[in-house]
Amino acid sequence: MMMTKDWVKIIKVSDLPKQIGKEVQVKGKSIALFHLSNGDIRAIENKSPYKNGPLAEGIVSGEYVFCPLYDWKISLVTGEVQKPDNGSVEVYQTEIKNDYIYLMV
Repeated sequence: MMMTKDWVKIIKVSDLPKQIGKEVQVKGKSIALFHLSNGDIRAIENKSPYKNGPLAEGIVSGEYVFCPLYDWKISLVTGEVQKPDNGSVEVYQTEIKNDYIYLMV
């Protein structure tokens, strides 16, 4: 049976510092939340495809995060790992309403 996805209220935008990842637990999933320097909010699965590095602890650069364990560069837009490495992580849709971040999970 497929679980339906719903918008889940997470935190206030002002509680998420720019350029610093934050791990949130939603419906039993660990999700890395990012507030980019351009104001965008991005959310991806909080584990690198290689040995499950905690991506919320990674270095943010533009629309990418670097895995803190192995320096893999992962797109916060598509979830794709950049070459020469391979793999991808799940990307979650985000929305801002009344200064709160919502995730589609």
